[in-house]
Amino acid sequence: MSDITNKRVKMDELDPNERNKTFEEVATGYSEEQAISEAKRCLNCKTKPCINGCPVSVRIPEFINCVSKGDFRKAYEIITSTNSFPAICGRVCPQENQCESRCVRGKKGEPIAIGRLERFVADWHRKNEEYKTTKIEPCKNKIAVVGSGPSGLACANELAKNGYDVTIYEALHKAGGVLSYGIPGFRLPKSVVEYEITNLINLGVKIENNVVLGKTISIDELLELGYSYIYLSTGAGLPRFMGIQGEKLLGVYSANEFLTRINLMNAQLDNYDTPIIKPKNVAVIGGGNVAMDAARCAKRLMAENVYVLYRRSKNEMPARLEEIFHAEEEGIEFKFLVNPIRILGDEDGKVKSIECVRMKLSEPDESGRKKPIEQEGSNFFIDVDCVIMAIGTLPNPVIIDSISDVKKDKRGYILVDQNQKTSNDFVYAGGDAVTGAATVILAMAAGKNAAKYIIKNDKK
Repeated sequence: MSDITNKRVKMDELDPNERNKTFEEVATGYSEEQAISEAKRCLNCKTKPCINGCPVSVRIPEFINCVSKGDFRKAYEIITSTNSFPAICGRVCPQENQCESRCVRGKKGEPIAIGRLERFVADWHRKNEEYKTTKIEPCKNKIAVVGSGPSGLACANELAKNGYDVTIYEALHKAGGVLSYGIPGFRLPKSVVEYEITNLINLGVKIENNVVLGKTISIDELLELGYSYIYLSTGAGLPRFMGIQGEKLLGVYSANEFLTRINLMNAQLDNYDTPIIKPKNVAVIGGGNVAMDAARCAKRLMAENVYVLYRRSKNEMPARLEEIFHAEEEGIEFKFLVNPIRILGDEDGKVKSIECVRMKLSEPDESGRKKPIEQEGSNFFIDVDCVIMAIGTLPNPVIIDSISDVKKDKRGYILVDQNQKTSNDFVYAGGDAVTGAATVILAMAAGKNAAKYIIKNDKK
């Protein structure tokens, strides 16, 4: 029988004034008792609207029912029948906009904590079960996956399970894509990512690091190596800047560079020789999850003041509410309806301040968003020694220019049909290289979808 409690079971977290000095994971996870208690809140609806909100159609009520009975092993089997990386998705998916937004319990209280339960099941399995990954001897064609981010990993996993000989080509020295270089360990521990990648390797997938499409190898060369199909999951790694004065000063970073130096190169540790300014006063430009990650990392580098500058109001911020809340708890200062117009430097070419203007919001335009309008004469300055641009990314032109036989739009994003197939019959694509910056789970869904259609076409 379901528990009619309207409040979800709270997940324990590290104290804000302690965690903002460490990269340890903020949320410590459910205990078995907490997970069972939360799972019992599920009504096990006949219509199962939560499944429709999941991009990979996890059988949510079924796995939650197993959790409520303490059968965590069966719950894991159910989740992984459609989602190969639940420990990752349980941590970084925006469940509040997906499965949990459809939850019937949310109409008269808080929805079931689906993401927290998914994370619990995955973590329980990792701690209590020997992972039974059996290498599947490939009996079918060779497939190349370019990019080892969430989309590439999901595609490779599906293909390998179906007997294909899969090799992933990764540009960086470490696999994982944005999971490794972009998302900080206090949100997604690197041990979790490494565990999932190890399981993929145990399945039989090969990973070649330090291979850059367009520089090290081309699509034609991959096809010449005997690959029947190629899946492009190269992401959108080219950072965008505002085009304002002072962006070339020392102390101005793209969020991509700033986060990569920390997440992949350990710039936060004194015994690593990774050039990065340990700032005192930081301005982060943007309002998405990447901006939150950059701001919270800056705080953990012992910055005294970290400001998030966003040209709209808090209601328009695209970042997850949980990330905004955690940032506020950790001492990040938000300055809404503020837009930078100039970065000023000192005589040594280092950032010393940023000039901003105040904004006001007009009526919603055709996109439904309120347009920010500059308030004349509202200029003011903020003293900072570091500016981090987190205003979005574009596909890397080195990669895009190298795939001349694949159609792109004017911004460089790869064009695909509903089956993830490009204009080249042997090349499929998905993830941020197609959609622009999106969620991890949507990238995974694209990878699974591409694998399905590669398998279907290969049988013709």
